[in-house]
Amino acid sequence: MSSSWFYLQAEKNNVNSKFIDELQEYAGSSLEQVYVIDKPLGESKYEYDYKDALVVLIPKKKILFIDFGDNEESFGEFVEDFLEDLGYISDKYNYKKILGRPKKWQKEIVVTERGYPDGVDIVDFLERIEINNLDIERKCELVVSLLTGSINDVDRLGEVPPESTLDIVKQKIQLFDGDQTRFIYQTPADRVTTIQGLSGTGKTELLLHKLKEVYTSTDSSRIMLTCHNRILASNLKERVPTFFDFMKVEHQILWNKRLWCVHGWGSGRDKNSGAYSYICDFYKIPFHVYSKNFDFDDACKAAVSLIRNKIEEYGTALDFILIDESQDFPESFFELCELITKESVYIAGDIFQSIFDTKIISEVTPDFLLSKCYRTDPRTLMFAHGLGMGLFEEKKLRWLDEEEWKACGYIYDECEDGDSVVLSRAPLRRFEDLVDRNETSVEIVDYSNHSDVIENITGAIEQIRIEHPTVEPGDIGVIFIHPSRMMYNLADRLQLAVDEKFDWPTNKAYESKIHLRDELFVSNQNNVKGLEFPFVICVAGKITKGSNFRNALYMMLTRSFLKTYLVISEGENSEVLPRMHAALSEINETEKMIISKPREEDILKTTIDYQPDNMSLYDTIESICNEYSASGVQRKMAHEMVDIYRANHVITDFSTYEEIKGVIKSACLLGDR
Repeated sequence: MSSSWFYLQAEKNNVNSKFIDELQEYAGSSLEQVYVIDKPLGESKYEYDYKDALVVLIPKKKILFIDFGDNEESFGEFVEDFLEDLGYISDKYNYKKILGRPKKWQKEIVVTERGYPDGVDIVDFLERIEINNLDIERKCELVVSLLTGSINDVDRLGEVPPESTLDIVKQKIQLFDGDQTRFIYQTPADRVTTIQGLSGTGKTELLLHKLKEVYTSTDSSRIMLTCHNRILASNLKERVPTFFDFMKVEHQILWNKRLWCVHGWGSGRDKNSGAYSYICDFYKIPFHVYSKNFDFDDACKAAVSLIRNKIEEYGTALDFILIDESQDFPESFFELCELITKESVYIAGDIFQSIFDTKIISEVTPDFLLSKCYRTDPRTLMFAHGLGMGLFEEKKLRWLDEEEWKACGYIYDECEDGDSVVLSRAPLRRFEDLVDRNETSVEIVDYSNHSDVIENITGAIEQIRIEHPTVEPGDIGVIFIHPSRMMYNLADRLQLAVDEKFDWPTNKAYESKIHLRDELFVSNQNNVKGLEFPFVICVAGKITKGSNFRNALYMMLTRSFLKTYLVISEGENSEVLPRMHAALSEINETEKMIISKPREEDILKTTIDYQPDNMSLYDTIESICNEYSASGVQRKMAHEMVDIYRANHVITDFSTYEEIKGVIKSACLLGDR
């Protein structure tokens, strides 16, 4: 069985199998990351004639070259060539500014062994290569990241080892685990590969790495990266060139010829604006706009039915499709993608949201299940899940069975009484070097009335500044749970308060749509997917039982990797607050949740409701104008009025079709049909 703690790229045979098996067992029992390779990953041009050597990579241990052959000279040449190539890779990604030249560091972190002696315990064998120097440990982890293709930004890491808690976490060297590495480099067994994990498990980053692999494998492949949401698709399109530059990809990006990065639906006026619009144009089938009686699921089903008879004539429209946030799509979209794709479809989604959407693990069987959340402190994640699922309340909103809890990365233990369970999570590498880890990773800030909200937010910022003197404005994200007039008024007031009290600039990301390191990030929930901050301040007001609200709360709380402040109303949450405080204390003190198992009839079984972003705003306006047979002048006025209302936040990304229709009908004097 594969393990996230172990990755094997080298070929296993009857000579090295005992050693490899013991390494895999060691990785699982010690919870240490172990990689066994015979060439650098992600660098296909490096091949070696000598096939009897293995390279063992374990963070905090020296790089081990071990020979299972009988040709000492060839093994020596293999080690020499391997290290020479490693030097080139180090230079390529600017690691040399930290590592220096190979001759300088290889004596410190490289060990060679001739075979694995019989009767030797693997723990004793590996103890000989342990490192007890923080500077050498750091160099070793940098080399491991190079050899596994988990390239880190050297400018982020800095040339000098960090000292403060904030900088230690921010500059932690990130390494792919075994499952992540397999997803990137393993040849898929089937045409459709699914990957699921919690928010923060690195799904989007993995899709970008897979995109790089397939894009550079040939000069002619046609690839589409897609997701349901327009804003996220735009963010992904902005990230691709930056990511390719960072990964030193030499192939030119040929947008809308070899590579498309679009949201799911698109516009009938622009074939390259969406996955569905591109497919309709390629196969010359009707493009359907959204209506109350014909949604995206209907459109995909209609497309599948028509295209089945055209595949032989037209061929496949794409070679690869990569789908992010798959939980937002209907099954018919995946069927459509598989039908029109020649090589592979990669589907990545949030296992937690899938489970909330009433699917059970036996029905959701991904090829890769990412159970480790690398962004968020495990305590924050537990509290976010507990709050999102109503675990701290008498009536639970959702409950999982044992296998479902384990799929979400939990260690599941039933109490002796059989009425309660203990839920905990394995520690993360990201926080392992912290000596003074925060006493709490979540702090509940309950205000007495709305006039205190700004004061509570600035108070949290002041606390962060005192405890972490190196904090920058962009290290803090202030997230309001829903866009509304009150939210925009609070954001305006916060901007003035932050400028006056801290002399910090504010980035209203719901307007700018970007994240700036030197400005305080302020937004609603709709502009934070894929982002992370050392500190997050969530402004939630009243904790309601609505499924949209709970899902948004879970997503907001898990944007932080050091500490989250939850700002809520004391008066409006008087019933649930004591339970929340008690649960949070238990999580912070024990790093566990003890939850009573609900009876079946006591589970409310609310599901996550997704607000579909089924069509572009342009097409929404056109569809409404079509409903009322609007004239050319009225259509022009409708587009102009919507722009004005968006600027004034009357129409937002959360506005429904009916709300937009009401604005247009009133502003443009459209009569009843």
